[in-house]
Amino acid sequence: MELEAVKRYLEEGEEKKAATFDGLPLRFCERLTMQGLHIDLIEPGRIICSFKVPTRLLNSSNFLHGGATATLVDVLATAVIFSVGAPAPGVSVEIKVSYFDAAYADEEFEIEGRALHVGKAVGVFSVELRKKKTGKIIAQGRHSKYLAVSIKM
Repeated sequence: MELEAVKRYLEEGEEKKAATFDGLPLRFCERLTMQGLHIDLIEPGRIICSFKVPTRLLNSSNFLHGGATATLVDVLATAVIFSVGAPAPGVSVEIKVSYFDAAYADEEFEIEGRALHVGKAVGVFSVELRKKKTGKIIAQGRHSKYLAVSIKM
């Protein structure tokens, strides 16, 4: 996938698809989480985005929900896969997120995704969320994906 297409994938989502589930559009969770994401830098194997914490993603303690953070790690790692030219997003083998600090409503942070290893069958990606003002790490994620092309039987 070309880099401009990767940018559109992150900022706008996939093309609208007709199918829905319980009245919600396909990939609703990703769209809900990613809305408002801005791409600052995109190059093969590396993407940096800016994001302002929207109130829709706050937990009951009024900071960024851990599930939303994990979704950001998942989707940004997938975009990094596309940035290195992979034809498909792969299948998650492992995703790990470590949480270090809270991000509050309207707080701006930066998300950096990097390809650590991309082989024939497996890719490993890191995603880090940092506060824009201080550089303090909010969370770090590591995502491993099976990338091999599906086998026809």
